Amino acid sequence: MSDDRPRTPPPTVPHGIPVLDEEAALPPAERPEIIIISGMSGAGRTRAAAALEDLDWYVIDNLPPRMLMPLAVMMRTGDAIHRLAAVVDVRSGEFFAELVNVLDELRRNSIDYRIVFLDADDSELVRRFETVRRPHPLQGDGRIMDGIEAERTVLEQMLLRADEVIDTTDLSVHELAHKMREIVATDDANRPLHITVMSFGFKYGLPLDADHVVDMRFLANPYWVTELRHLTGRDKEVSDYVLGLPQAREFISNYVETLTPILDGYQNELKPYVTIAVGCTGGKHRSVATTEEISRQLRKAGFAVRTIHRDLGKE
Repeated sequence: MSDDRPRTPPPTVPHGIPVLDEEAALPPAERPEIIIISGMSGAGRTRAAAALEDLDWYVIDNLPPRMLMPLAVMMRTGDAIHRLAAVVDVRSGEFFAELVNVLDELRRNSIDYRIVFLDADDSELVRRFETVRRPHPLQGDGRIMDGIEAERTVLEQMLLRADEVIDTTDLSVHELAHKMREIVATDDANRPLHITVMSFGFKYGLPLDADHVVDMRFLANPYWVTELRHLTGRDKEVSDYVLGLPQAREFISNYVETLTPILDGYQNELKPYVTIAVGCTGGKHRSVATTEEISRQLRKAGFAVRTIHRDLGKE
């Protein structure tokens, strides 16, 4: 039986984009996060966005303001993107004038967002523009200071609405990244350090991307034990032989203990990946068994570890 009752269309926003009813919104823990990065040209907006990108945010630079609403609705109706960082600034020209109205529209449709405003002293902004030898986007045929003064006037409303204001005058790139990480910090916002422990054979060359290299050639070589020669360090017989050698386990345990503060330091310095290369002559026995044991102990210590045997099978 057909239903001929009139149907109420879903509410819409400009450009015909439907908006979800409040009842259809996601639970708070699953709601999309939106950060709008704005501020003065030369104050570090791109660097701030890159810091969020390193934390797995979806970043769009120089977004026309009117695109914020469609993107927000897409986030609420889809599963692909949950954290969006949009850099919106005066580079969008005449479109930037729409931003205040767009922000009001987002609020009316119960779409939450935060504004991070980046600023710096005029003298520092001038120095940065002169260093890169690029004109200010608003200076036209005038001086850099003309552009800076014009931009401050245009951004007055954004500064008033900002949830966070970061003065980057005396901040390094790494300090700015720390600031951004603090702003978005949640239980899962800080991506863990990804560790790769890789065995290799010195005869095939050092791994080019190794941060640390361990040489296991000080241990007796199972290659010279007939019953072990055809096996690899992943086989129990070889692993027991290598790890049972004098000083082998002691060395590995001490090495992992030494690594722990280093790995913690990498996390503090926002280094996302580290490669530990463990070598022996051919990359088949000692390095493989040691790599497996180092990986096991690092996982036990709570680190995310990927194990690779680069040269296994080459002999």
